[in-house]
Amino acid sequence: MTGTMPASTATTDAREAAGGVGIEGVTKRYGDATAVDDLTLDIRPGEFLSLLGPSGCGKTTTLRMIAGFEYPDAGDIRISGRSVLDLPPYRREVNTVFQAYALFPHLTVAENVAYGLQQRRVPKAEQRERVSAALDMVQLRRFADRKPAQLSGGQQQRIALSRALINRPSVLLLDEPLAALDRQLREEMQVELKLLQSRLGTTFVFVTHDQAEALSMSDRIAVMRAGRIEQLGAPAAIYAEPASAYVASFIGQQNFLHGTVHASGDAVQTPLGVIGGRWSGGAVPAGQPAVAAIRPEFIRLEDAGAPGDGARGVVLSVSHLGETLQVVVEAGAGLKLLVRTPAPAAPRLQPGDEIRCAWNRADVHLFAADGAPSAATHTITLPANAT
Repeated sequence: MTGTMPASTATTDAREAAGGVGIEGVTKRYGDATAVDDLTLDIRPGEFLSLLGPSGCGKTTTLRMIAGFEYPDAGDIRISGRSVLDLPPYRREVNTVFQAYALFPHLTVAENVAYGLQQRRVPKAEQRERVSAALDMVQLRRFADRKPAQLSGGQQQRIALSRALINRPSVLLLDEPLAALDRQLREEMQVELKLLQSRLGTTFVFVTHDQAEALSMSDRIAVMRAGRIEQLGAPAAIYAEPASAYVASFIGQQNFLHGTVHASGDAVQTPLGVIGGRWSGGAVPAGQPAVAAIRPEFIRLEDAGAPGDGARGVVLSVSHLGETLQVVVEAGAGLKLLVRTPAPAAPRLQPGDEIRCAWNRADVHLFAADGAPSAATHTITLPANAT
C-alpha cells in the first residue's frame, strides 16, 4: 500500500531523526520584554535554515536557546528526538560559530582545531588524523603551524568552522559569522559555506540580518518579527510570494507606494494614482491604509509619452552594475522609484531625462500597511562597483 505520509507524522519523523531540531511553543522573556514569543519551528535534518530579521527580532536568542546558553521560560527544544532542556551546552549535539572567531591567539591553527578533541580526551593519534582531515576540509592544512594573527579574516573564519565541525555535531549553529568580513570576502565565504554544508550533510542554523546571505545559502528562510516567525519557506517562494510588507522589505528590494484601498478592492490609491495588483497576506477593506509593492526588476523604462499603466518621472541617477542598469526616477509627489533593467536593452539615459516607468498588474503585490517601510523605496545598498 502506498500513500502520502500525514503532515504531522512527517514532521515528527524529521524532528526525531539525527540532526532534526524541534522548537515547540518556546517563549523567552527578559523582565517585561518578550524576546521570543510562543515560537514553534521544525528544522529538518541536513538542511541549511536561516533565521532572518532585524536586531531585536529574537533570532539570536532562539539560536542561543538551541545551544543551551539561554533557557526558555516555556516550551521545549528537541534535538535528534530528545528534549535538551536538562542538558548543558557541552552535552548537546551542537557547536556554535560566532561573529567573533574566538580563536586562541597563543595556539597554532592545528592546536586551535584540536582543542575540542583534547577536552574529550581523544587519543593523540586520532587527534592528528582528524585535525588533518578537518583542515583539508577548509583547505588550510598548509597553515597548520601558523598562529591565528598570521591569517586573514576569511582564513580565521574557516578555522573557526573547522574547530566547530571536528567534533562532528549533529547541528551547527552560526551567529552572523560573516558579518565582520568585507563584501568580497563575505560573498566568497557564502559560497564556501554552502558547499561545505552540502558536502557534510550537517544541519546548519544560520542567523543573519543580511537578506543576500539568506537568499544565497538557505534551503529555507524563517523571517522573524517580534519573537515570532512571519513567514517560513524556500528563498524563491518567499521572494515571489511574500506574506506581508514586512517580509517583502527583507527579501529583495521593493518600491513601496503608500495609500488607501480603492473602492474596487483590488487596487491602492497612491500619490501616483490608482495602482492595481493582487493581495498578499489577506485583502484589506476599501478606504483602509495599504501599500502597493513593485520590485525594481519588474518596472520597464519607456518613452515619457507612452500610454498605459505606470508613472512619468525624471531620471535622478544611473548606476551601471555589470549587466544591469540601476535607475532612480523622481516620479512625482516626492516619490522615488528604483528600477533595474538589463543594460544592453536599456535606453540611453542620463540625469534629467524624462522617462516613463511601466509595469504589469500581475507583478504588483498589495499589502496591509503594517510592517511596510515609511519611505517609498526600500533601503538600497549599492555594490562596490556601482558607478
